[in-house]
Amino acid sequence: MRKIILALFIPLSLAAQKNTAQLLDEFISGQSKYFKFNGNMLIADKGNIVLQKAYGYADYDAKRPLDNNSVFELASVSKQFTAMGILILKERNQLSLDDTLRKFFPQLPYQNITIRQLLTHTSGLPDYMDAMAKKWDHKKIAFNNDMIAFFAADQTPVRFKPGEKWEYSNTGYAILASVIEKVSAMSYQNFLAKNIFKPLGMGHTFVYNTRRTTNKIPADYALGFTWSDSLHGYILPDKLPRLDMVYWLDGIVGDGTVNSTTGDLLIWENALHGNKLVSESSLNEMSSPLVPTTASNANTFYGFGVMVQPKSGNGKIISHTGGWPGYATLVKNYADSGKTVIVLCNNDMTTAFVAAGIESLLFGDTLVMPYEHKEIAIDTALVRHYAGKYNAFITMEFIDKNGKLYRHRNGAPDVELKPESPTKFFYDDGTDKQIEFEVDKDGNVTKAWFLNTGQKGELKKL
Repeated sequence: MRKIILALFIPLSLAAQKNTAQLLDEFISGQSKYFKFNGNMLIADKGNIVLQKAYGYADYDAKRPLDNNSVFELASVSKQFTAMGILILKERNQLSLDDTLRKFFPQLPYQNITIRQLLTHTSGLPDYMDAMAKKWDHKKIAFNNDMIAFFAADQTPVRFKPGEKWEYSNTGYAILASVIEKVSAMSYQNFLAKNIFKPLGMGHTFVYNTRRTTNKIPADYALGFTWSDSLHGYILPDKLPRLDMVYWLDGIVGDGTVNSTTGDLLIWENALHGNKLVSESSLNEMSSPLVPTTASNANTFYGFGVMVQPKSGNGKIISHTGGWPGYATLVKNYADSGKTVIVLCNNDMTTAFVAAGIESLLFGDTLVMPYEHKEIAIDTALVRHYAGKYNAFITMEFIDKNGKLYRHRNGAPDVELKPESPTKFFYDDGTDKQIEFEVDKDGNVTKAWFLNTGQKGELKKL
């Protein structure tokens, strides 16, 4: 077992004298030290930087450290730049959001799909990754024109009638990039550079998807690494056959492939609250709750290239995440308070839970700071008391296997919960998750707590 150090909980309420930047740095540094967070972070308040810092490596192999100028693949966070490109063309009267797809690509078999539906993920277009994975030569790099030619020849059917419902579509945004190219007579890369990046002064932002075709890596580039169980370390996804899409889809742009820094993204976020590129009415429409993402959730919507929550405990939230082998990204704006969170990660670690912890600190909620865990021996009879089903926002089941406690979930491997005290257990999967039980004098559970990346919620035993 690796050497483990046990530390105490440090709730935010006990650290009130620390300023926000110190608390944020303590939290993220702990996530980096103990739970493998690797990436860059920027938190701002009304456009002013509260914390901007790099944690970890830009290149695991060369042990090259990240810094604030490190450039990351944004993955799906790129979609808002594609949406802005379309809005710029709309305001120049070069296209209408009600134009149909076949106006630009008559060879495609898809009828009555509008630009607006592509922007809002309501087109019903089939997913190009799934469709091409089965029929495309994986030794050949596909570009946008290849994707369009593929669908024209394959006649892959739509998933639903256009406008009928919402379904996230990488295909729609890749085609929007091709619309930009066709209307502007410029490459997607050059159009964004001329009309967005350069006017805003985003000097470290560019479209980059040619590492595998040109073998050229930009300066300050954060290479994306992914974990290998067999090698017990981080490697480039290029080395894993199951992730060969990083090669054969390397030419597709629009749904991803914008690359940037935390500093440039703050410039972008600030620009979205002024009419530097397009009119206020276009910006308002872009960030409006246009289409609900599910029938059951009345508070999560999609605008143009952004997710929109009109109401939350912390006001209106405009955000987007991105994921691609080696990268996980998030840009989140709390519109009512003017706070912005930018997380760029280059080792596949999910950004959602780290961002939730940051949100807790920004809005004064109690947070348990990250710490390392040390396994101890306990009476196995205790495990039998703890086994059972518990409920909060989800139902969690803990089972006893040979005197050891496990988190059980159908369809997934059981995760061992290792004791660090007679009443507290930590997940043995490298994540910042713990379960804490409260018991009566007879050892029966009266209450339990689930701690996820510092946030603590009550569980009720069923």
